[in-house]
Amino acid sequence: MIELNPMVIFIAAIFTNNMILSNFLGMCSFVAVSKEINTSLGLGQAVTFVLAGTSIINYLVYHHILVPYNLEFLRFIIFIISIAAFVQLIEMIMEKYIPNLYYALGIFLPLITVNCAILGVSLFMIIREYSFLQSFAFAVGSGIGWTMAIVALAGIRQRLKRATVPKGLEGPGITLIVTGLMAMAFIGFSGIVQIQ
Repeated sequence: MIELNPMVIFIAAIFTNNMILSNFLGMCSFVAVSKEINTSLGLGQAVTFVLAGTSIINYLVYHHILVPYNLEFLRFIIFIISIAAFVQLIEMIMEKYIPNLYYALGIFLPLITVNCAILGVSLFMIIREYSFLQSFAFAVGSGIGWTMAIVALAGIRQRLKRATVPKGLEGPGITLIVTGLMAMAFIGFSGIVQIQ
């Protein structure tokens, strides 16, 4: 197995292995919150922060508690618990210090807990046998890539408000078509670097 540089993993997680545009993980909040650029940016930053924090926690728990005690089969439950606890902490901090963003995100802030992109990053780092630094680079890159995609979609959706869209495609229909086109555009980056 070739040892990948963490910077290569970071760049690939943003462009060629984008969580939303390559793996389609995190679609629920991606489609629902991408109506306004500011809200999308806020959610993207929250997702990136949660990804970075939970990847550290889950890496340490997995390699220093689950593996030594042969409890790897509990990784799904443990990862979900650590993600939920971390998101709850972020939610309390945002409510106290950034109330405008807290209320703008509404129900989608606690739903970060069940954002499959967050769990996906923790599982990918285990499956791909990443080191601590590689895991952190992958998590931060995945968060930045997810943020970039949701902000781009929000910008496109704001432009589409002034466009004539066929009645049957309004709302989620055109949003999914635009997401598919964005995913196809990101295929152009696939020649740069791929991680498996």
